[in-house]
Amino acid sequence: MGKIPPRFEKILIIKLRHHGDTLLVTPVVNTLKENFPDAEVDILLYKETEPMLMNFASISHIFSVDRQWKKEGTKAYIVHHWCLLSQLKKRKYDLIINLADQWYSALVSKISGASTRVAFDFPKRQNFLWKICFSDLVSTEGEESLHVVEQNLSALKPLNLPSINFNVTMSYSEEDWRKVSDLLRIGGINHKYIVIHPASRWFFKCWNDRNMSETINALQADGHSIIVTSGTEEREKEMVERILSNCIKENILSLAGQITLPQLGALIAHAKLFIGVDSVPMHMAAALKTPCITLFGPSKLAFWHPWNVNGEVIWAGNYGKLPDPDDIDTKTDIRYLDLIPTDVVIAAARRYLP
Repeated sequence: MGKIPPRFEKILIIKLRHHGDTLLVTPVVNTLKENFPDAEVDILLYKETEPMLMNFASISHIFSVDRQWKKEGTKAYIVHHWCLLSQLKKRKYDLIINLADQWYSALVSKISGASTRVAFDFPKRQNFLWKICFSDLVSTEGEESLHVVEQNLSALKPLNLPSINFNVTMSYSEEDWRKVSDLLRIGGINHKYIVIHPASRWFFKCWNDRNMSETINALQADGHSIIVTSGTEEREKEMVERILSNCIKENILSLAGQITLPQLGALIAHAKLFIGVDSVPMHMAAALKTPCITLFGPSKLAFWHPWNVNGEVIWAGNYGKLPDPDDIDTKTDIRYLDLIPTDVVIAAARRYLP
């Protein structure tokens, strides 16, 4: 790499992945702002993941790729991307941190005009075209033992920064909390509650509905109020309905599919406990330092466990054999978490409850 400027004024981070991946980019943002406090840090992501960062004050501008553009026809698709690339070029970045592996991210990096363009030297991108798009390539050797937070931060190695910030930041607005508070009041729930998020878009990451119902009933019997949440997909909301059909009807409220991700963040931030599976709310709870019980498996634990969590991870692999994560059919209906006994989860929850 050439001589590093005394300070970077405009920085673009690129991450084109899912909601959890997007949230776990925040330590990179925090580190860059810590080392270059006057710099404007922008991010390029998929439009559907914007809510993860929309309230994050350390980000100056959010640019997004809308995957629905392709439904508008070839001409409109090209126009959308041309406009986006033009906007990015006008920002005149002097540093690009590309955390994505798509060719599109390489194109953005190259045409940005930034003098310093950092990316990973991915094994699947060992070719001349990838290399000429960047000024610096960071080795991925040894990443199989690193959490995604650590993998992301390793992209900053060429900058030789004096300090690294490992904190994940989940942001929400005061309005988000007011909205959630109103829903709790209408539902007759006080502000001392447990949030349970049993669903994931991939059902192989979920626990048996009956076991979740038994856990909720046990915690209700202990005198705790329960808020059950899910994403907006019908399958997830139907899962919550099945779970609640076997639950005691008192001191319980379903907000399944009814609140935004920032509002979910506000809800989790004010909870006395979060119980969930391997999905983005788990990462939100860990970032917000809400006591957290996570049911996990069979995804890669080293990569995706809740970062610096205040709580416990209950790994299904401790109770039976799990398939290799790379061999899983993500559309399967198999519930691999069913290996986890109900009493283990209830006991873990009680350890973190007053």
